[in-house]
Amino acid sequence: MFDNLRDDAASLYEEEDTIFPEEEIKSKAPAKRRTNGKILGMTPTQRFIIAVMLLVAVCTMGTMCLLMTGKIGLG
Repeated sequence: MFDNLRDDAASLYEEEDTIFPEEEIKSKAPAKRRTNGKILGMTPTQRFIIAVMLLVAVCTMGTMCLLMTGKIGLG
């Protein structure tokens, strides 16, 4: 049953090479996109402001959860 396992596996790779030659795969690769230094269409300053706003929101929600569960008190 397992006598020709390695030969069978090798023949599968040979068949794949004939179906998808490497030259065709490379020729059909999509062109690289130019990003101009923008991620999600925002400038670095805009991304920094969004990150700071997210930090403040997470800290505020964490503090509210601690207050509501009684883990910290207000005085």
